[in-house]
Amino acid sequence: MFVLDTDIVTLLEHGHDQVSLRLRQANEEIVTTEITRIEILQGRFASVLKAEDGEKLLHARRRLEEAESRLERVRILPIDAKAAATFDLLLENKKLKRIGRGDLLISAITLARRATLVTRNLKDFRQVSGLQVENWAV
Repeated sequence: MFVLDTDIVTLLEHGHDQVSLRLRQANEEIVTTEITRIEILQGRFASVLKAEDGEKLLHARRRLEEAESRLERVRILPIDAKAAATFDLLLENKKLKRIGRGDLLISAITLARRATLVTRNLKDFRQVSGLQVENWAV
């Protein structure tokens, strides 16, 4: 199972050739996490709320609808009991606090499923012991 991080989902939205190619070649299930869903939708909601005029408001609303539609087509891994327990274990490692709460939650969900995280953020995620990571954007 490949778990797409928020940065990879964003690249797919923009039609990134290499990521799109790797997605088509993948022979395992492609999923994302509840955290990525939250991060993407938070950004779209913020755009709607910050729109400077009617035209930008309509554009932001279209982008929100498109994001919601795309997210409906992919399985989203929730924070379940196993992910929560893994999250507690990760919190015990003080040096992991630097990578950020969202990335820690994505790590926990991915580790709990024994999956591979697809991300460009190798610097932070490689700090998480046992987490398998790949960068499809290169």
